[in-house]
Amino acid sequence: MTITTGASFEVLPFTRTCRHIWEDGDHVLIGVSPGNSYFSSERIARLAQWATTRFAQVDFVYADLHVDRMFAAFGYTREHAQKRAAKEIKAVRRRILKGVEESGPPQGEIRVRALSEFQENPVYRLLHRRVLHFLETDDEFRKGCEEMALHFVGSKVPEGESITAGQLQVCFDYMAAELPFFVDTPSILDVPSSVAAYHVRMPLTDVLFARGGGLRATRNQAYAVVRPGAAETAREHTAPGSDENHVPTGGNADERRAA
Repeated sequence: MTITTGASFEVLPFTRTCRHIWEDGDHVLIGVSPGNSYFSSERIARLAQWATTRFAQVDFVYADLHVDRMFAAFGYTREHAQKRAAKEIKAVRRRILKGVEESGPPQGEIRVRALSEFQENPVYRLLHRRVLHFLETDDEFRKGCEEMALHFVGSKVPEGESITAGQLQVCFDYMAAELPFFVDTPSILDVPSSVAAYHVRMPLTDVLFARGGGLRATRNQAYAVVRPGAAETAREHTAPGSDENHVPTGGNADERRAA
């Protein structure tokens, strides 16, 4: 069921339990990918305004692991990939901080952190190892990860060709760094419950939130699509497009799916 939160956003919790967790309003995590035009500073500001009116705590977490490897896997030289990744990571952090600042006085707590900041977190490390384990041993989970990889980077594969094993492995490593937050954010961040919010439904959603076994999200972990409402979507039709050379996310296609 879609929840309308005013003119800016609509929310689609994945399950009834996800809706209950959303209604609890303890915490929301908004993941931000570098190189994705969806996450402008203006969008971040509106997301921050929305989130702080609904949740007691808000975390923006941006990807900064394996970004250089993603660029290298899809055609950049190693040196160029490192420079491009550093530029994109710096830019996404700047956009988030600017958006949060421009969102006005926060009604709740907002934190901005990089994925790399959690590498020494023992719960995150354990969950990351579990993700890697299930990638090796669970065919259904691996298939979901493959679908997710193609969903986000398939447009970067030349027409008539298939994604290579090396490219797929880099995608797996990139996703595996993010997936602990879709499995058990409450334990990582020590919050009562949490909603992972993204603007499109991930291909892995069914695997993590609907099946009976294997790697599953914890009972106090929710997932919800939070996407622009009708008024916001209409306003954005005049916005400029994104850089076609961005590799990690494929933002334009995602935005069309979310509209």
